[in-house]
Amino acid sequence: MSTNAFETEHFKAWTGADKASFEEHASKVHKLSTKPSNEDLLELYGYFKQTTVGDNTTARPGGILQFADKYKWDAWMKHKGLSQDEAAKKYIAVAARLIAADAK
Repeated sequence: MSTNAFETEHFKAWTGADKASFEEHASKVHKLSTKPSNEDLLELYGYFKQTTVGDNTTARPGGILQFADKYKWDAWMKHKGLSQDEAAKKYIAVAARLIAADAK
């Protein structure tokens, strides 16, 4: 699998109306002047992965010191079964909230 999430076959095949908006919001999130909370980052991560990759089919990280990987895995798994369109809409909503808060 490619390291660029926008290059995954799952994402390339998506024809949803929100695709351009999703890409735009993802770009803007990376340019925020303040770092979002860990909760917000995990929420974004879960929706991002569900949109770009689809359902999480990987094994949960089991290493005793893999806390971040476990949190990220859980955040993604929480959205299993969510459609690509719905995950993108939810990502855009969270991203828009963070972008608006950052602009203040």
